[in-house]
Amino acid sequence: MTPAVELRGLGKRFADQVAVDEVSLAIAPGEFFSLLGASGCGKTTTLRMIAGFESPSAGQVLLAGDDITARPAHLRPVGMVFQHYALFPHLSVFENIGFALRLRRTPNAEVARRVGQALDMVRLPGLEHRRPGQLSGGQQQRVALARALVSRPAVVLLDEPLGALDLKLRKAMQIELKTLQREVGITFVYVTHDQEEALTMSDRIAVMDHGKVVQMADPRTIYERPASRFVADFIGVSNFLPGRLRTAGGDVQIELSGGQLVRGGAVQDLPDGREVTVAVRPERMRLIATGSAGSAGPGWNEVAGVVRNVVYTGSDTQYFVELGTGGTVMVRVPNDAAAEQRIGAAAADRVRVVWEPSASAVLKD
Repeated sequence: MTPAVELRGLGKRFADQVAVDEVSLAIAPGEFFSLLGASGCGKTTTLRMIAGFESPSAGQVLLAGDDITARPAHLRPVGMVFQHYALFPHLSVFENIGFALRLRRTPNAEVARRVGQALDMVRLPGLEHRRPGQLSGGQQQRVALARALVSRPAVVLLDEPLGALDLKLRKAMQIELKTLQREVGITFVYVTHDQEEALTMSDRIAVMDHGKVVQMADPRTIYERPASRFVADFIGVSNFLPGRLRTAGGDVQIELSGGQLVRGGAVQDLPDGREVTVAVRPERMRLIATGSAGSAGPGWNEVAGVVRNVVYTGSDTQYFVELGTGGTVMVRVPNDAAAEQRIGAAAADRVRVVWEPSASAVLKD
């Protein structure tokens, strides 16, 4: 299958600064693909090169197998949704959505038909005569999306379009935008610095750092099997336990400070004795009060520690435990009666922190 979007060794330099460093990736037709990273990582510059707003210093941009690297932005079959929507305040919703069609001298009847279809698509029928200032933030976001879709592009590019919305509306729009993308079947390339947003909406994610793609995979793999400490630290919250790799008979073990061994997931091409980091998500760890009848599952890792702080956050409680092997980990426990009865731990209590070996991501850095 020919990719909807393909980047081959794409690079961009600004004077002596490398903004994008030889990025190569392929995005399938109909895929919701996100470029995720911190400010300055190169994700927006990459998107702008796909759109034609920036000229690459190296590499190629292909749409459906067609090399469009040298093609100007207005001749590329892409729609663009900007972070602040860029709606014309003096034009109506109808005029904003149909603006590009007017520039192409599309007949009036066709403009009316396609704008009406776009409004139905984004669930805004009946608002075509309003001005942007008369709309809510969520409605403005949908008008910007309708404007991007009305020209029937092969690809829609979205540059942090939910960033200006409040938290509750942003979460609602994440689901709505993903649902809409599935309904229309158009390839979306989405730029965001919000990890939760990328995990919620994407079919695949490319995590970027210093102009490079450091990991590209589906959301579950990115979260549960990060390729590096940077990815594990950037995506969500992780506990990091430094140690030294000890492999014996195919069993992966990591020697922590003080000589205690814990088991980990699969590792590739790492020699015995190599310094590594074990990354474990807080929700994958469990607490057992010392002296209680509770026990870990068979083969689970177990490290003794002391609770130093307990933080109630509403949906869960976070226990910060100082381990006997050194360092402090956070254990996230959902707030239900069974968990409270099972744990019953308070600050200064001695506990055992346990987790399955499969929850351990062994990182070489």
